[in-house]
Amino acid sequence: MTTVNKEEIQKFSKIADEWWDTKGKFKPLHMFNPTRIKYIKEKCIYHFKLKENNLKPLASLEILDIGCGGGLISEPMHRLGAKVTGMDASERNIAVAKLHAKKNGLNINYIKSSPEKNTIKKNFDVILNLEIIEHVQDVNLFLKSCSKMLNKGGIMFVATLNRTFESYIKAIVGAEYILRWLPIGTHEWNKFLKPNEIQEKLKKLDFENIYLDGFSFNLFSQSWKKTKDYSVNYIIVSKKN
Repeated sequence: MTTVNKEEIQKFSKIADEWWDTKGKFKPLHMFNPTRIKYIKEKCIYHFKLKENNLKPLASLEILDIGCGGGLISEPMHRLGAKVTGMDASERNIAVAKLHAKKNGLNINYIKSSPEKNTIKKNFDVILNLEIIEHVQDVNLFLKSCSKMLNKGGIMFVATLNRTFESYIKAIVGAEYILRWLPIGTHEWNKFLKPNEIQEKLKKLDFENIYLDGFSFNLFSQSWKKTKDYSVNYIIVSKKN
C-alpha cells in the first residue's frame, strides 16, 4: 500500500528547478505564501500558548512539512524558530530544497519519503499538509500515516481545493488554461475533496476539527486573504485527541 502517485511525482519533479523562481511555474505559491505563513503562525501561537512578540515564536515546536517541494513553507517555519523536517516523495524536490537551505545557512532536515514509509523515530507537534492531499494515491492511508507521526494534542493543517464548479472554473480553467499560472494538468478536479469529506476522515482517526477557513485571491490587488468562502481554496486545522 502506498500514498505515492508516481504520475504526480513525475509531474512536479520535471519542474523542480523552478521552485524558487518567483516568476516561474510556482508563482502562485509565492503569492500565496505570506497569507499561509501568517495563518499557520497565528494558529500555532494560539494553540500552544506561545509568546507572540518573540522574534522566533515557534522555537519550541517540532514541525513536519509533508509534500514540502522545494521548501517554500519549510524555510519560513524554520526562520520563525521551529525545528523543521521537510518530507517529499520526489528526489529532485528534496535536492532543490537541500541546496537552497544550504545556500541560506538554514538547518532543515529534508528527507525523501512518504508518510507511510517514514522511518523517523520521533513525533511532531505540528504537521503541515499544504496542497498535497489532492495529489496522493490513497487519502485514507495518507491521513492515517500522518496521524501516527503527530503528538497527542498536536495539530495538523490540511489545505486543499474544494470539489465545486467554482473551483473547476478558477483553479483549472482560469489558473491553468487562461492565466497560465500553472502547467496544464497540474490538478485533476475529480481528486479535489470537500471539507466535510476530510473532516469525516479525520474524526474517524480521533481528530477534533477546530478551524475551517477559506482563502480567496483578488485578481486586481494580486493578493490572498482569509475568508469564510470555502468554494475554492480552504484549510482545516485539527487537533489529535
